[in-house]
Amino acid sequence: MTYETEEPQPRAVLVGVPLDDEEETLAELAQLSKTLGYVVVDQLVQRRRSLSGPYVLGEGKLEELKTRCEEDVEAVIFDCELTPSQISNLQTACGVQVMDRTGVIVEIFSRHARTREARLQVEIARLKYLAPRIRKAGRGPTARADKGGETGMELDRRRIRDRIAELKKELEAIADEAASGRSRRAEQRCVALVGYTNAGKSSLMRALTGSQVLVEDKLFATLDTTVRTLQPETVPKILVSDTVGFIRKLPHDLVASFRSTLEEARNAWLLLFVVDASDPDFRTQLQVTRDVLDELGAQEIESRLVLNKIDRLESLDSLQAEFPDGWYVSAKDPASVTELRSRIVGCFEEGMVEEEIFVPYAQGRVLGQLRAQVNVLGERHSDEGTFVMVRAEESRMPGLRDLVSS
Repeated sequence: MTYETEEPQPRAVLVGVPLDDEEETLAELAQLSKTLGYVVVDQLVQRRRSLSGPYVLGEGKLEELKTRCEEDVEAVIFDCELTPSQISNLQTACGVQVMDRTGVIVEIFSRHARTREARLQVEIARLKYLAPRIRKAGRGPTARADKGGETGMELDRRRIRDRIAELKKELEAIADEAASGRSRRAEQRCVALVGYTNAGKSSLMRALTGSQVLVEDKLFATLDTTVRTLQPETVPKILVSDTVGFIRKLPHDLVASFRSTLEEARNAWLLLFVVDASDPDFRTQLQVTRDVLDELGAQEIESRLVLNKIDRLESLDSLQAEFPDGWYVSAKDPASVTELRSRIVGCFEEGMVEEEIFVPYAQGRVLGQLRAQVNVLGERHSDEGTFVMVRAEESRMPGLRDLVSS
């Protein structure tokens, strides 16, 4: 009888090189490394004034790292972006694979992209990351192009530029289709879940909509925007969208690539900023999310703060004192989710007005339209037709009246 055994996970040492005015973020890098499949066995930190130099680290810290790599270590992962020459120098010195933060994130995105749009966006970011890191294999030109005698390195870089241009054209076509879908949904009520990756947005999405979206305890488990209907359904429907998560020091090219996935948030009627209330760093994460949404022009959209995962807390007293207007929820508690749903519905009902609209029997089709588009509170019949009491935004009332007159 044979037994299947799991492949041993590669072990990694994390290296933080915070600049004088930066906070240390190795806890986040540890999560990223775990998502990529590494077991973190040690961490080294050295505060520096700059990230220059052949090894980034000082001589003493470099020797400490080299000694640590003589043990059972397969990789060293730096919490900063390294130049191609720095990576080469460090790999030679340490004798193991060396990766930087950007490379780790790009690889995670490459593995987790599911839709065609996400795969295109990730490939563009990956190629932009690789382009400056192409190094000549030997001395002198390794290949010649037909025109002008390009070196192999120059030819590879040109091919990457051409490929990026090709991917962007394909992405533009997909983006146009997505924009068309968003414009259609813009007329519908939509609430967007936004926040840091691993804050529990996907769990809330499942709880609020009954959908089977992927839920994993990993960073960037999902990269694609998901749109589902709030359950139980309201009239009219309320859509819930779960957007790609945020992270500190997200590579610039990935921010640009995933900008279109965040357009769903900009077109929402209500933004729910979801945070993991049990994470001591959630305040910084919340600010990152707000800053990015502000850059997208979403600062005018009505929003609420949702403090998730309260089941992990012993007490809410201090948080409730700090965030008295926050919505407190645990995706694992059905009663808590029901209350969250009621709050969402309540937001859409604020400022609504009630009006009775008369529909002649000859225009019976209008009754079906009203029932599908707005909340019908009641109906009463007369000899000539039906009086329908509706509840809707005041701005919509003229259009509802026009249904009868058209």
